[in-house]
Amino acid sequence: MKRLVVFLYGVVSYAAFLASLLYAVAFLGNMVPGSIDSAADGPVWQALAIDGGMLALFALQHSIMARQWFKRAWTRIIPEAAERSTYVLLSSLLLLLLFREWRPIGGVIWDSEGTIGEVILSCTYVAGLLIVLLSTFMINHFDLFGMRQVWLYLNDRPYTPLTFGTPYFYRFVRHPLYVGWLLTFWSAPVMTSAHLFFAAMTTAYILIAIQFEEADLVAMHGDKYRLYRKQVPMIVPSMPREKKDAKVAVAG
Repeated sequence: MKRLVVFLYGVVSYAAFLASLLYAVAFLGNMVPGSIDSAADGPVWQALAIDGGMLALFALQHSIMARQWFKRAWTRIIPEAAERSTYVLLSSLLLLLLFREWRPIGGVIWDSEGTIGEVILSCTYVAGLLIVLLSTFMINHFDLFGMRQVWLYLNDRPYTPLTFGTPYFYRFVRHPLYVGWLLTFWSAPVMTSAHLFFAAMTTAYILIAIQFEEADLVAMHGDKYRLYRKQVPMIVPSMPREKKDAKVAVAG
């Protein structure tokens, strides 16, 4: 019975992730009421305080729960198979809360509507989302979002960590997931002050989070990851610096 409950918990967590992802696409693409580029409806200082607070809350949860020391402590309380699903569930709920509480600021930084710029930025927005999605499948999508763990637990099979590999995008950049999100955040045909604030804050978070993430990866994989880090750039894609076998570790 416990195994079934953990599995169903993983399914619910994955469904929450899908809901938050779809809403994020609509929110950033101005497809829903109250989206990121909506007209201002209150004082700028209040909007900045609320938006900044929500982004900080999401960033703290996302970073702290991904650290190995937290995982070791957390799995003393919950089944180890449910650890990733819990991370995914809380991240998804906080993201949905951020969208619900988001306060528009108003003010247009640039407006490319009706120009070739709108076409280019719209295509780049879609390309960023595709890079994000494809990157997750390259490193095992269902492990990344907890479904593999709960499925193995349901079938009374031990969990085996994913091995190193350099699938496609990971041969040219160490963090294609982040590259995809950065393209998505900055590819706005209409860039308002709120959108700029969101893009700048999330970019700063990504650059900081990478440092913690890579420190964990070096601690886990030692020289293998150090070599990979020397050969493959962090964010800006390029050909590997050396024609040696570099291997990428699954983040988080």
